[in-house]
Amino acid sequence: MTPVPGSTVVAYRDDGPLSRAMGLLVAGQLPPLPPVIAGTFVTGVLLVLGVAGTDGLAVFAPAVTLLLAGPGSSHSHDGRVDWLVPPILRLIEYTFVAACGFAHEVHPVLIFLLLGALAFHHYDLVYRLRQHVYPPPWLGSLGLGWDGRMMAVSLVALSGWMTGGYVVLALYLWGLFGWESLTCWLAAPRSGAQAAEAGTQD
Repeated sequence: MTPVPGSTVVAYRDDGPLSRAMGLLVAGQLPPLPPVIAGTFVTGVLLVLGVAGTDGLAVFAPAVTLLLAGPGSSHSHDGRVDWLVPPILRLIEYTFVAACGFAHEVHPVLIFLLLGALAFHHYDLVYRLRQHVYPPPWLGSLGLGWDGRMMAVSLVALSGWMTGGYVVLALYLWGLFGWESLTCWLAAPRSGAQAAEAGTQD
């Protein structure tokens, strides 16, 4: 476990290797919010047009979002409204996953299973940062980040193997996030009050 960084807003983004690499190219010089809003607009237009099918343009929405929002990952997110970036990224990711799943007639249980893994990870991330416990750096890479997960769904849609792809991705993310969260909290030191209470009971 590592200390919480100065700006937790960046950690809440849940960037993957692709997004972080693009952020290095601009060295934090690009404001994060305007590109994310533009990516939301483009993704929303593609999904509203109903082109989320295998041959539709919406499968390329992750690439568009990555190109727009990725470079802002290295910014300090210290603007007055930069805190809006993480929830907007969550909205894009969840909507894309759900839209592609329903458009390809994936069973709703599988769609919600995958969304549940994402929601669990993001809730766990928010809670542990409030407790001043930062997740290990490798979790963002193995968890693919919002960018990598959207790319994975897009590739699955292009291949036509939607049901199997959603099953594999959901099981992988649940296993990774669940195992890492469990081991993290079991290894986390108890607070002073808890330790003192345990000492009096002994």
